[in-house]
Amino acid sequence: MSLRLYDTMTRQVRDFVPLVPGCVSIYLCGATVQAPPHIGHIRSGLNFDVMQRWFRYRGYDVTFVRNVTDIDDKVIAKGREQSTEWWKIAYANERAFNEGYTALGCLPPSAEPRATGHVPEMIEMMRGLIERGHAYAADGNVYFAVTTFSDYLELSNQELENLRQPSGDNETGKRDPRDFAMWKAAKPGEPSWETPWGRGRPGWHLECSAMAHKYLGRAFDVHGGGLDLIFPHHENEIAQSKAYGDEFANFWVHNAWVTLAGEKMSKSLGNSVLVSEMVKRWRPIVLRYYLAGPHYRSMIEYSEESLREAETGFARIEGFIERAVERCGPVDAAPEVPPAFAEAMDDDLGVPQALAVVHTAVRQGNSALGADDKESTAARLAEVRAMLGVLGLDPLDEQWADGGGQGEELTGVVDSLVRLVLDQRQAARGRKDFATADAIRDQLGAAGLAIEDTPSGPRWTINP
Repeated sequence: MSLRLYDTMTRQVRDFVPLVPGCVSIYLCGATVQAPPHIGHIRSGLNFDVMQRWFRYRGYDVTFVRNVTDIDDKVIAKGREQSTEWWKIAYANERAFNEGYTALGCLPPSAEPRATGHVPEMIEMMRGLIERGHAYAADGNVYFAVTTFSDYLELSNQELENLRQPSGDNETGKRDPRDFAMWKAAKPGEPSWETPWGRGRPGWHLECSAMAHKYLGRAFDVHGGGLDLIFPHHENEIAQSKAYGDEFANFWVHNAWVTLAGEKMSKSLGNSVLVSEMVKRWRPIVLRYYLAGPHYRSMIEYSEESLREAETGFARIEGFIERAVERCGPVDAAPEVPPAFAEAMDDDLGVPQALAVVHTAVRQGNSALGADDKESTAARLAEVRAMLGVLGLDPLDEQWADGGGQGEELTGVVDSLVRLVLDQRQAARGRKDFATADAIRDQLGAAGLAIEDTPSGPRWTINP
């Protein structure tokens, strides 16, 4: 089975054939950095991290570009609200996003360009569009004339006659209310750059067209982002880039949202669940399992209960790995994942089906442990590690060596205390006082600890 992806443009799953054999180029619309990230933002980064990991496993040389929108109406507004410079807001939140990506195990992008660093490329693109008759300057603004591009709205499948184009303040001089701003005239007290059409700053859509062209060329394989970006952002990117002469993206891949009480999780709704707070309450590897586990095109309805269920599911995987390592010693990941796992991932990145293969291997491994079959246990451990490695979820990987950076000192303290109690239990068993030994085990269980007696002595785990 060949690798296949759902393409929003054609609304079907298509065989993936790279434009350049052996290479994959991906552009992901990254953060608009007016506020710290919530888990809905990081879900997009995780989904495309899984994508690039799978491409790499399949032997492709991956170029992955994820931009940062560091100049925007919202960034400027936040600066005013907090009585500070807009660039301080942008940079602080850019760092918060990168800390979130890192905490949840995302590989770094090949490039992470900022909008403010690519104004010359934007000016060049606007000049070309004006010369070709697709754009015009008015009152210091530069607009794209949507009726000059015959394929406009092909991605979002809207009718031009019914279009309502979002507009910002001071967007004056439009020839058609459906035209969109590529460049916004300077306002007093706002950042601005000099252009042939007057001072101003970038519109939201132009920056991605300019940066994709610079880093990936006239054509690239995959353009990604959240469902909410299909219109107007991605639709307007397509118009600008193709009218400029680029072929642009071959596949359009969009991830679904994380919702809360049925609504899209967003900064404007005030229902955000910040990553910086979540990693204090949940292990980052569990958050990754929770957010990357559902299919990328499926909505996630956030709840504490669903996160606890994810924690329990991942604990089963970790429990097998810990017991298998105790029995067999260190075992490297297998060189290849099982065929059923590969088939699931090749089918539009079917992570839920791939994880089902992981859990099947874990059950088989636990059965081998119970039968004291060391060879089969080691084989299943190698398979499980290979599959989890592709998903960025191998708990033995060095990126998770400290538990994701959370609670290492507390774990050591708890381990010491539990060992003292287990020593008392062992002493009771040694003098055949089994009632006391069982009572200690039951009390530890009531506190949330599972005790397992092994040939090398008792071991404890947290029972989710």
